Amino acid sequence: MRILKKYALKAGYRNFKKMLTPVDRDYDPHEWKKHHFGLSDVRWERLKGKCIWVTGAGTGYGQCIAVALAAAGSLVILSGRRKEKLVETTEVMKSYGIENDNCEIIDFDLKDFREIEEACRAVKGLTQNLYGIVNNAALPQGGDSPYPLQAGTYEMWDNIIKTNLTAPWYLTKIMAPHMIKGKEIRVIFMTSEAGWAFTPGFGMYNVSKAALNNLAASFAAEVSESNPDADIQMNILVPGEAKTEMNQGSADSPYAVVGMSLILLSHPGGGPNGKFFHRDGRHLQFAYAAIHDKELI
Repeated sequence: MRILKKYALKAGYRNFKKMLTPVDRDYDPHEWKKHHFGLSDVRWERLKGKCIWVTGAGTGYGQCIAVALAAAGSLVILSGRRKEKLVETTEVMKSYGIENDNCEIIDFDLKDFREIEEACRAVKGLTQNLYGIVNNAALPQGGDSPYPLQAGTYEMWDNIIKTNLTAPWYLTKIMAPHMIKGKEIRVIFMTSEAGWAFTPGFGMYNVSKAALNNLAASFAAEVSESNPDADIQMNILVPGEAKTEMNQGSADSPYAVVGMSLILLSHPGGGPNGKFFHRDGRHLQFAYAAIHDKELI
């Protein structure tokens, strides 16, 4: 949604630190053995055997991240509403010569808290040590068509907030105690430039992503404070624009988000926590959250 950028910039989105190494390259997934999506061999190896849960893994960013993680040898749990789309993701893996034997599919509706609870029970049954979560699933607000807050229905508001805010909170809340057993947690909350914006006609979506930003940073602070001996890295990533089901107007490939996602998921101990990043490597500021002042690569 290109219209969001104008208002996001006005809202202070320009406050950032640029990384030295560009990471939003559109890596060809067919050539994954050559480029490892930009990761060093050491960082690539860190992902091997790690169990990571990706929501919204049937399409777009979620599919691309799941494919890359499987290529790295991670144990990938793919979730989404439509089982057929999740199966498609595993077929995409095969088409790139990526083994999908270590992938598990759990389809459920993120808007239903009972289904979230059931999915979490299933994940706990699959692994004793969940290393990471990519909270990627999201609901748009009618594509690029403006829909004023005053014209919105309760059902529209409820669906967007449940999917974009309540679901990542509840899922992460349930799984965090299970993850802490491994003393190492990596969580990505996939946000949007809308979280810094006040674009007329997109208020519901803007609110959901701004609230997600605060949720993620608050979560990171609380989990870290409660577990001082654990390596907690829960961060927020702006994926930028790409051609996905939510945005058909972009020419960019959703694989452009993979590099930064893998950098955060593979980061060794002492890395960022509660920080904001853009797929192109920018270190962002949100409200009173300080910009991460160290390089990630």
